[in-house]
Amino acid sequence: MKERSFRAAQAQGLYYKIFDSLRAAKIPQLWGGQSCCLPARRVFKDRDYAGDPITGSPGRRQNPTVCPTVCGKAALCHLFLLFALCLRPVLAQESVFKVDVRLVRLLVTVKDSAGRLIGSLNKDDFTVSDNGVKQSISVFERRTEQPLSISLLVDTSASTGIELKYELDSVARFLKALFREGNLDDAVALYSFNWRVNLHSSFTRRIARLEQGLKQLKSEGGTSLYDALYLASRELEGREGRHVLVVVTDGGDTTSAKNFHDALEAAQVADAVLYPVVVIPITNDAGRNVGGENALTTLAAGTGGRSFMPSPGAQLDAAFSDIIRELRTQYLVGFYPKNVSPTKNRFHSLKITLNQPNLRALTRNGYYGEFEDSTGRGTGR
Repeated sequence: MKERSFRAAQAQGLYYKIFDSLRAAKIPQLWGGQSCCLPARRVFKDRDYAGDPITGSPGRRQNPTVCPTVCGKAALCHLFLLFALCLRPVLAQESVFKVDVRLVRLLVTVKDSAGRLIGSLNKDDFTVSDNGVKQSISVFERRTEQPLSISLLVDTSASTGIELKYELDSVARFLKALFREGNLDDAVALYSFNWRVNLHSSFTRRIARLEQGLKQLKSEGGTSLYDALYLASRELEGREGRHVLVVVTDGGDTTSAKNFHDALEAAQVADAVLYPVVVIPITNDAGRNVGGENALTTLAAGTGGRSFMPSPGAQLDAAFSDIIRELRTQYLVGFYPKNVSPTKNRFHSLKITLNQPNLRALTRNGYYGEFEDSTGRGTGR
């Protein structure tokens, strides 16, 4: 359990509103070349995570780039800062509420033996166990309408070649279909990856902005798939609602600094469901990265998603349609871990079963939670 003051949160909001107002004012410079001392807001730039295209050396996480803002009188800035800081202890009076941060949330897709989606079950139809210990379900939503945060990752390595155009056309249709229905707070972030990872649009509902990003993509270089999954997962953490990773690629990783396990852990920590769409223009195994395809299938299964392996065209459109249908029929199942003895492994294995044997539940296979430290005491992740 942790305590947080609602009024303190209000004060912090006012504090940053004053910052933003000062930035927006664009006061003319009176002291030549003096930078404003307001804290800079974080901006995720294209070159945050890049390898060397010449030597082929792996990428390295650099410090996030910030957009500097210049203001006029530093004294005026300090005056407003002092005013905001003085307000914080005044507003941060009692009115405290408690939040249990140990809630474990599962996004669950249920299918019958024929592969049809089942969206009409009740809470009593589900059984959840944490490290083999049965848990009591505290949160249950059928066909949950919690907002979606979808990170869309497009492979633009040299191997995508001529197929990239068909992939981008299909992605554009997917975006339009996604925003046509569902929660009005659903949002998509657009990434591309080759030998580096590029963020073209942060989370938005603006189709025109996403389409503009798609038009800029061209194929070149290697494939930093695991780096892309890792970074996109980190950006999903802390966002409200459901977290989803959709990656469009033609095979496996070749240039990442991160590895398979780093990518899987980042996705699970972010509570993200992964849907790899592996576009296969080649029907036989010769020339295909079968190992990469199998790795993506395993990654998807570990997060509660599933992989698709369509050819360009109608099959690719059908894969995106299936993803939307699954997202619209998901169950949200949540529990507070109880009577689970900490172990030295901070990864908790999860199992969810249904009381109808002809149905199967797809969800992530675990989460990172409380574990036993070197002193034998339980501690958080």
